[in-house]
Amino acid sequence: MSCITNKDVVYLQDKGTVVNDSLSVKELSKPYRVQVNDILSINVKALDEELVAIFNPIEGAESGGGEGSLYFSGFTVDLHGNIKFPVLGEINVLGFTIDEIERRVKKELLNQYFKETAELFVRVKLSGLRYTVTGEVGGSGVYTLFQDRVNIIEALANAGDIAQTGDRKDVLVVRQYPDGQKIHHIDLTDIRAMQSPFYYIQPNDIILVKPLKRKVIGAGQTVTQNLTTIASILSVLVSTYFLTKNL
Repeated sequence: MSCITNKDVVYLQDKGTVVNDSLSVKELSKPYRVQVNDILSINVKALDEELVAIFNPIEGAESGGGEGSLYFSGFTVDLHGNIKFPVLGEINVLGFTIDEIERRVKKELLNQYFKETAELFVRVKLSGLRYTVTGEVGGSGVYTLFQDRVNIIEALANAGDIAQTGDRKDVLVVRQYPDGQKIHHIDLTDIRAMQSPFYYIQPNDIILVKPLKRKVIGAGQTVTQNLTTIASILSVLVSTYFLTKNL
């Protein structure tokens, strides 16, 4: 019976692909583009705060504050890719980056409501990075981190990390795209994972951790467990042999 070794559980190992003990990590992740059901936090500021009050709902007024307040005070992207913004009405944001949405909202406000002298400032953020983790992890569930960037190891650590029986060499990332969902694979035991476009997670990602094959067939997780199992089997066989011989 095989056991789980360090090569199975240690993250980001150098498997002979790194030169001079260093790795040039290229930024492969593209700017996130807003999807249906995303919730945006939009804050408008100007010299005259009374003029922008209508655009800034009081966060937590309906939910009592806390992490869920943006569900009520934020702007949800509907099935058509639109948000309903005060005065401006519906604005299509589907497929736009956060920076592009900021520029678009500011431009429309200046065209329809403000003057250039208002010194308008618009800030747009996602209402947290929401993702799902399931499988061989410490705690399956849906999590939200209030950060702009989260890598997959941080996301898994937040979910209790991968169990010793989890397959770190083939972690699945289910990612949403405008034309549907796609499944991607990433080997977290290889340092080259840091160069993967799936190393940094995106909102609504689903991370699936499969069990190692040795767990599926019931083998021990460690050498000690394997030896104990073998010893138990041998003990039973010996006892059976002597009982049968004495009959």
